[in-house]
Amino acid sequence: MYYNSTQNASEVVSAAQAIAQGISKDGGLFVPQSFPQYDEATLKALLKEDYKGRAKKMFSDFLTDFTAEEIDECVEKAYTAAKFGGDNPAPMAYTQLGGKQLNILELWHGPTCAFKDMALQILPHLLTKSLKKTCDGKDAVILVATSGDTGKAALEGFKDVEHTKIIVFYPMDGVSPMQKHQMNTQEGQNVTVCAIKGNFDDAQTGVKNIFTTPAIAEKLAENNMLFSSANSINWGRLLPQIVYYISAYCDMVNDGKISFGDKINVVVPTGNFGNILASYYASQMGLPIARFICASNANNVLTDFINTGVYDKNRQFYTTMSPSMDILVSSNLERLLYKLAGNSDETTRAWMTALKSGGKYEVTDEVKAVITEKFFGGYCDDAQTQDTISRLFEQEGYLCDTHTAVAVNVYEQYVEKTGDTTPAVIASTASPYKFSKSVLQAVAPDAALPETEFDMVDMLNAKTGMPVPAPLASLKDKKARFSDVTEVNDMPQYVLSALGIA
Repeated sequence: MYYNSTQNASEVVSAAQAIAQGISKDGGLFVPQSFPQYDEATLKALLKEDYKGRAKKMFSDFLTDFTAEEIDECVEKAYTAAKFGGDNPAPMAYTQLGGKQLNILELWHGPTCAFKDMALQILPHLLTKSLKKTCDGKDAVILVATSGDTGKAALEGFKDVEHTKIIVFYPMDGVSPMQKHQMNTQEGQNVTVCAIKGNFDDAQTGVKNIFTTPAIAEKLAENNMLFSSANSINWGRLLPQIVYYISAYCDMVNDGKISFGDKINVVVPTGNFGNILASYYASQMGLPIARFICASNANNVLTDFINTGVYDKNRQFYTTMSPSMDILVSSNLERLLYKLAGNSDETTRAWMTALKSGGKYEVTDEVKAVITEKFFGGYCDDAQTQDTISRLFEQEGYLCDTHTAVAVNVYEQYVEKTGDTTPAVIASTASPYKFSKSVLQAVAPDAALPETEFDMVDMLNAKTGMPVPAPLASLKDKKARFSDVTEVNDMPQYVLSALGIA
């Protein structure tokens, strides 16, 4: 299997090249030229496999330049019971709310308690093998822009991995206190963390600009280095996410929640569009998904796009209690548009150029029709988010984080609006303890809040009885290693200085 750039279809690379490079030289994103087709027999065979077995099958179909032994090693090292607390790193939880069945795909049982672990525990293994295949001898410099969870998950995945250095940028006032403490206490000799004076979109744009500046790339090459990415723009991040949607379907069949062949809907709290795109790609392989329900917070640029066909980032930016979704430029949407535009790099490039120059573009009527048919866009504000957390806990004893609550709320909106009772998989993306203050305010609104984040964790534990994940509990007495802050325009110089090649 080979991969094209969304903005230059003449650029054809192997899977290893796509993963090692991260992003195309023209700024486009790598996409597979085709999707393996999983017929009834293939999906039925996956019912009998555990999570690792399902992952190995899918990786082998997309990473055709990797040997079976290499894929086996990557999967076995990534998805261990020690890291994920059990043999199934992405278990299903079943509950209800207001008479509606909730099939919750818990993606936060990994070492950083967020769904990014599902991809970022395996990406370092895929990347190091990709580097050996394509540019042996060079060190990879991993640049990451994060709205909270990706940063810590990438740092944890890449810490002390040979021939890699990782630099993470996060918005100074745009992550939760727990997320910030997770990043700034990160261990490892090859890691660097820096806050920026701006929001996540500023960080993401800054990283993309560094990636595509020839003079900086040349400077790295002179020092036997090259850039790569751990953001969801990297194919090695997106591919592992496809696995857990197909695995969730298999688990629901095995658990008797649906019959084999039944269609499902998928509900995803969405910021950068990678997670929901992975479910769309799973459907392209044969997974019977009827609707993709895209749940946003007050930064509802995707909701408006799905409903109008106009993407317009020229709007107020909100800092919300679901910060991983505080995004106005959803990078992975480019991959969907390329697919829906008939794999036209020219059309995709025109839309992305318009977004960069004017912050706005409008898709064709044909593309809009497909989006309207397959996708539903909805959003809720912070008050609705807290109400959902409260109702779900009070009525069912199930505690969720602020992002999952957005998904549940928008799912309720969807059912009320459409009457569609197709079983839905709801992606739960983080432990509630990563956002203790907001969750605590939802379940104990009259309580006087403690001063520190970890006292809030203790209070939330006392109120709900839900165990505190060990990786978060262990942070309590850790001292911060990083405190750097930089202007957005100074990010390139910061990178070169951090690498010692300024």
